[in-house]
Amino acid sequence: MKLIKILLLFVVFQISAQQGGMWIPSLLEGMNEQEMLNLGSNLSANDIYDINNSSLKDAIVHFNGGCTSEIISDSGLLLTNHHCGYGAIQSHSSVEHDYLQDGFWAQQINDELPNKGMVATLIIRIDDVTQEILQNIPSSLSPKDKLKMIDQNMAKVKAKAEKDDWQETRVKSMYDGNQYLLFVTETFKDIRLVGAPPTSIGKFGSDTDNWMWPRHTGDFSLFRIYADKNNRPATYNEANVPYQPKHFLPVSLDGVTENDFTLVFGFPGRTSEYLPAVAIDQLMHNINPPKIEIREEALKIVDQYMREDDKIKIQYASKYARIANYWKKWIGENQGLEKSNAVAKKKAFEAQFQEKVKDNKDYANLLSEFDKLYADIDNVAVARAYWSEIVYRNIEILNAAVRLFQFERQLIKNPEKFEEARKKLLDSYKGFYKNYNADVDRDVFEKLMQLYKDKSPANYLTSSVKDGNVKDLSKMVYEESKLSSLEGMETLLQGSKEEVIQKINSDKGYAFGKELVDNYYEQINPKFNEINLQINAVQKIYMKALVETFPDERFFPDANGTLRVTYGKVKGYNPRDAVYYEPVSYLEGVMEKYKPGDYEFDVPKKLQELYNNKDYGVYGIDGKMPVNFIGTNHTTGGNSGSPVIDADGNLIGLNFDRVWEGTMSDYNYDPEICRNIMVDARYILFIIDKFAGSQRLIDEMKLVHPKKK
Repeated sequence: MKLIKILLLFVVFQISAQQGGMWIPSLLEGMNEQEMLNLGSNLSANDIYDINNSSLKDAIVHFNGGCTSEIISDSGLLLTNHHCGYGAIQSHSSVEHDYLQDGFWAQQINDELPNKGMVATLIIRIDDVTQEILQNIPSSLSPKDKLKMIDQNMAKVKAKAEKDDWQETRVKSMYDGNQYLLFVTETFKDIRLVGAPPTSIGKFGSDTDNWMWPRHTGDFSLFRIYADKNNRPATYNEANVPYQPKHFLPVSLDGVTENDFTLVFGFPGRTSEYLPAVAIDQLMHNINPPKIEIREEALKIVDQYMREDDKIKIQYASKYARIANYWKKWIGENQGLEKSNAVAKKKAFEAQFQEKVKDNKDYANLLSEFDKLYADIDNVAVARAYWSEIVYRNIEILNAAVRLFQFERQLIKNPEKFEEARKKLLDSYKGFYKNYNADVDRDVFEKLMQLYKDKSPANYLTSSVKDGNVKDLSKMVYEESKLSSLEGMETLLQGSKEEVIQKINSDKGYAFGKELVDNYYEQINPKFNEINLQINAVQKIYMKALVETFPDERFFPDANGTLRVTYGKVKGYNPRDAVYYEPVSYLEGVMEKYKPGDYEFDVPKKLQELYNNKDYGVYGIDGKMPVNFIGTNHTTGGNSGSPVIDADGNLIGLNFDRVWEGTMSDYNYDPEICRNIMVDARYILFIIDKFAGSQRLIDEMKLVHPKKK
């Protein structure tokens, strides 16, 4: 009996060690705290989140609205992914000074480069405001009217929240609208580029290795937060000084071994773990396949141009990476959902749920309501996916038309803001056309517009697409319109408000784009929103029902871009029969993949020399240089750049990806195959020190040996 009890405890511990979840840092006391301790953490809940004292959350930064970063020095030095800083690195690059190819390292603080529009946001405080948001909302109201009242209550809560003048507030819903949290934040607007390795390190493996394991990528870059003389947020000014944080992360030199505790702290973007089976089935078979096909066709065309022209390669590097990232993710997601039997598992769970609630008048019909609503939304959801991927995301000239359409609508509503709106639009177009090639875009247009015509639901196509010839449309848009160049766009936007409106509406390219955008706003989106609003209302009740019906289960709120922690262990996995992936990769693997001159697998000469000489400094171990490692942390988009923190609160790695087999974790986290991928902190230090020779940055950090205490 004693042996059985020990084995049972071991099994419970193993399950706990691999448990998914993205937990709110202000609510860790209790079970989460105990679970972390069981996994080997020495951190208390207050060590992680405290509003009265310095804590880990004071070093965690929302980087430019889409990634995470962390402060790693007392002078505001920021560490994030190379791919998160990619756009900024690209913006400072030219054919003469190609920082993407060669890397960039500010030799002294005055060499650090400002980045217009870049922001870094810190969380000051998190308050639960559920009662204030949901009070006095009659259950008899329609979903639309309920949302209206909630919005009004949110505005009141934000208005009365305690904060300093330079701070901001936002309210976010959790558990599908069953809980609301207020976030008080500080947003810094002077962020400067400090250092970045060449893409042959920071993006090694590029799209071939993306979402794969083993990885060998030094996916990191360095920035710095600057503040005014009072250490408060300020826009760029030469008089600004490096920010002095409440907390920064020491960097561990001790590395990781399998089963070490890992805490990932960041801003995960979006998960949908509690969708019904019918929604997952629709995603797998009706929504993801067209999006995958569209991006695959676009990528083929762009890739060919990039391989033939260095200028186009620089112009499209960031865009190509962005398009390829989710293309490959969706492929892995579908395969993972299939392999993990996600739909069947959800159906089995729903059968249990239905049995438990069959006599509950509030919950008994929820699943049948889902079935009806997802059937109703299917056609328009597919049409929306085609429109979004083709018109908005992958045909650039149509995206330019969308911006022009929004400008025109703004003028109708606020004609007095004409000059301000025109200047803002022209500024955005300057950046847009800097990285635009009409020949590339035209080939993409012809391929994708034919897909749109042939495969998107016909009842949501405009007459020009349905009845037109794609080659004729291409000729009209690219040869008879001014939308294909900055000069042409500037010509369209010259003159008085009336003249501008007349000119843009006389342009054939804009007229075609406007027809597509009008169709979206008048036909596709209203119908989608109408049904989706009903789905969300049922999902809110379903989420409440799950918590009540399964009181012993633990439900974390879906990711929504807010600050979260996820904890786990360094751990390998079995992707398929008879195969086991070790949890750590080494520089030796970089050299095994090395292909001279290949844009994905080339290796800088200096890195080759360091490898051949085994010149790893204090960062190597047993004659090897660790590069990446994997763990059981539950991550998603937005966790890019998240710090990986050890049991004592030190930085041991930098999160940058997930394994391909586990990309379905946004919908169905499976502890057997879901792994996050991280850059080993020692590899980051090695590249900064031995490769780049930037001793000033090494000296700025606090390097520690927590395992040698």
